[in-house]
Amino acid sequence: MPSDKRKQSLYFPEDYLEEIKKESIRQDRSMSWLVQKAWEISREKIKAFPSANDYLPDSEDEEEP
Repeated sequence: MPSDKRKQSLYFPEDYLEEIKKESIRQDRSMSWLVQKAWEISREKIKAFPSANDYLPDSEDEEEP
């Protein structure tokens, strides 16, 4: 698979960033590499999560006031 090197900003809570940074230092890898590997490992599990839209009521089921 060819590598796409577009920049993208992601926002993480401070404690997540600190853990990712410590682990990237421990593994002597970049934070980007670590997050990419974490996604590769977890993607199928995450794809199994229900969509936020799965929780929206159907418009036909809504009660009118």
